[in-house]
Amino acid sequence: MRCFDAHSDIWTDVTDKRMRGETNVFHNHHFENIRRGGVEGSVFVVWVDTSGDEDTARRTHDIFRCVKDEIAETKDFRIVKTYGEMQKAVEEGVFYVFIGVEGMAYASSDPTLARLDEYYDFGARHGILTWNEKNGFGHGAVSGSTEGLSALGKRAVLRMIDKRMIVDTSHLNEAGFWDIARIMDGRPFIASHSNCRALCDHLRNLTDDQLRAVRDANGCVGLNTWYEFVDPDPAKADIHRLADHCEHMIDVIGIDHVGCGFDFCDYIEGMYDRDSGNFYMGAAAGLEDPSKIPSFFDILRERGMREDELAKIAYGNFHRIIKEVIG
Repeated sequence: MRCFDAHSDIWTDVTDKRMRGETNVFHNHHFENIRRGGVEGSVFVVWVDTSGDEDTARRTHDIFRCVKDEIAETKDFRIVKTYGEMQKAVEEGVFYVFIGVEGMAYASSDPTLARLDEYYDFGARHGILTWNEKNGFGHGAVSGSTEGLSALGKRAVLRMIDKRMIVDTSHLNEAGFWDIARIMDGRPFIASHSNCRALCDHLRNLTDDQLRAVRDANGCVGLNTWYEFVDPDPAKADIHRLADHCEHMIDVIGIDHVGCGFDFCDYIEGMYDRDSGNFYMGAAAGLEDPSKIPSFFDILRERGMREDELAKIAYGNFHRIIKEVIG
């Protein structure tokens, strides 16, 4: 089963390794697992960790520089910016990448929104206003705030609409989510990597009402393998429990609004459990890296899903969003 993964942090790994002197990071560390998992393309996000004291401007420009160098060097993937470019890559059997942004702290201090334009000029066709932090656009899901988007954040959403960027609500708090739903006014938006609050009561997951709002906008929600969003008991946070989330989403919003946003973190430093030797901390057991994706679809088949239904979840629904929003 071919698969489109709507959320990946591989640019972080590319940046960290290139800044230590490595080259061909994607080929040397990622391509084989992605190919084994049947992943045909993905959204690779520009993400800056705002939990510490890192200079967001400096880190953002480090990522831009390292990604440009990786793109110039690689023969393993192609950056695409339109639905047509994506389809051409699929036809030619080339792994394709849309550039996205996960958290716009760098842009949120600029009242002119010129830094948001800078993301777009870099190639981004997708964006999330916040990561976990509060910034000038809004409030992250775990920020502790019940405030919605700022006036500048609302302007940022309108700018993204004008630029035909995909608006992503994953990581926003609930008030910010509903602000975006109102601003979009029926236009498609997504939650690229969020699960179901009804099955796992985490602030990063979506309530059934939020799921329905995504459905009503003809949007899509991507299933996330991060264990804290799969089950409150880490021992139960496995590939089968993620399949439960998939089934719940389908029950609530239908097969046309569920996709994959796996958020694999097997390559992030500090995630690998060296004591066990074979478990990546943070991943739902059985779905630790992209090579395990076929097992997930095997489970859904065993639960009675047809191939055409699996195709919608695996790539078709997010392809529809790309075609309609980005064009």
